[in-house]
Amino acid sequence: MAGAHEHTRAPEGYPPLPEPLALGAGGLGVVDDHTHLDHLDDDVVDALLPAAAAAGVPRAVQIGCDAAARAWTDRAVRRWPQLLGGVAVHPNEAPELARRGELDAALAEVERLVTTNDRIRVVGETGLDSFRTDWGDAAARRAQLDSFAAHIDIAKRTRSTLQIHDRDAHDDVVDVLLAEGAPERTVFHCFSGGLELARTCAEHGWYLSVAGTVTFKSNHALREAVVAVPVELLQVETDAPYLTPVPFRGRTNASHLVPLTVRAIAEAGRHDETHLVEILSRSSDLLYGEW
Repeated sequence: MAGAHEHTRAPEGYPPLPEPLALGAGGLGVVDDHTHLDHLDDDVVDALLPAAAAAGVPRAVQIGCDAAARAWTDRAVRRWPQLLGGVAVHPNEAPELARRGELDAALAEVERLVTTNDRIRVVGETGLDSFRTDWGDAAARRAQLDSFAAHIDIAKRTRSTLQIHDRDAHDDVVDVLLAEGAPERTVFHCFSGGLELARTCAEHGWYLSVAGTVTFKSNHALREAVVAVPVELLQVETDAPYLTPVPFRGRTNASHLVPLTVRAIAEAGRHDETHLVEILSRSSDLLYGEW
C-alpha cells in the first residue's frame, strides 16, 4: 500500500492523501459507507477511486436520493466495481413531491432500482429532518413520516440495508423504526446523536456510521457516543463532498480522507488501528455483502 500511496495523488482541488491505513491480514481496507459522487464528471471519479484505494479505502457506497442522482447511481455501480449503491427519496424532497402528487411514483422508482440492479443494496438515505423542513407545516411533516415508513417497508421486502438521515429528529426517527419494525440491517448515516441515541442503537443492533465530524475539536458528545457502543456496530463515511475531517475542514471531502476519521475513532476508543480496520471491513461485508 505504501508504494501505491507514493505514486497516487488526489485530483486537483482536493486535499492530499493522508498516511494510508494500516491493513490487517485480510488487506481489504475500509468502506466509505456513504458518499455522493453523482455531482462529479466521470474523469474525476476515475481519479478519486484509485486515490481512495491507495489510502486504504478501496470500496464505497454511492447514495442517490433525488431523481437525477438515483439514475446516476444505477449507472455508476455498473461502471465502477468499487461502488455499491443506495437510492431513496430524501426526506427534505418528500414534502414537495407529495404536494405535487409525485411521491408514490418516486417511491416506486426506488423499489424498481433496488429490485433490478443487484449492486444497489441500500435503501437510503431516508428518514426525518426537522432542520430544513418546517415541522410546523403538518402536511410537510406527514409527508416525511409517510415516506420514511414506505422506505422501511421497501427495505424489508427487498432485504436491503436501510440508511437513515436523522437531523434534529432523533426521538421521532426511533419512534418510527420501532413502530414500523426496523430492517435487519439499519444504519444511522452521519450519526449525530448523543449517548442516549447511541445506547438505543446498540440495544437494537443498529449501526452508527461516523463522518468527519468526529474529528472536530468541539464534538465531544459524538466521540463519547462512539466509544459507548460495541465497535462491531460502527461504520465510517465521508458524506462527500461535505463534512471534511480535520485538518482539511472546509475543503472538499473525498473517500481518501476516511483514514483521518478512522484514526479519530481509534484514538477516542483506544483501539489498535489495524484491528479497528479489520472490524470495520467485516461489518461492511455483513451490511452489504461482497463487492
